[in-house]
Amino acid sequence: MTKNVTWHDGFVSKEMREERNGHKGAIVWLTGLSASGKSTLARKVEEILFQHGLHVYVLDGDNVRMGLNSNLGFSPEDREENIRRVGEVAKLFADAGNIVITAFISPYRDDRQKVRAIMNEDDFVEGFIKCSVEKCIERDPKGLYQKAIDGAIPEFTGISAPYEEPENAEIIVPTDEQTVEESVEFLIDELKRMKIIE
Repeated sequence: MTKNVTWHDGFVSKEMREERNGHKGAIVWLTGLSASGKSTLARKVEEILFQHGLHVYVLDGDNVRMGLNSNLGFSPEDREENIRRVGEVAKLFADAGNIVITAFISPYRDDRQKVRAIMNEDDFVEGFIKCSVEKCIERDPKGLYQKAIDGAIPEFTGISAPYEEPENAEIIVPTDEQTVEESVEFLIDELKRMKIIE
């Protein structure tokens, strides 16, 4: 914890922003293996919600690692710091009254739990993008799995590094059993059921 620093509440509250936006601010945290469909699903849901007038933004793993977290690698310690930073940024987005959809492998349960812990319970949704390693390898657009299998990429989640599946995810999207369109519709329906959106 940083010393001699105090959080300053603004004169415009989260509730005031939510009232103006017409929806609550929240984090929809999508977790799953590489090539499970997290980024595709996040971007398509973002597009639909935006077209319906919602204030929504995607924080994508690759995009964040190109800037904010460009100094981090893929060791367990760096992965933990990556998720910690993203969680704090996502919290700021939600506090601004936005729906922020994150698309990160975020392989460790403890790291995801720490993000949940900094949010109000009703403002955090964990979505498990469930897809078998075999299916991810089959659809892998970047060829990363083969590189990992060949030993060219060390500590690759699902091959040479662990992925801890969520134990209590609010939403489970079986992308290896659904088309992209079905997964998008399913996720949106679940967010409505949870009253994140109307």
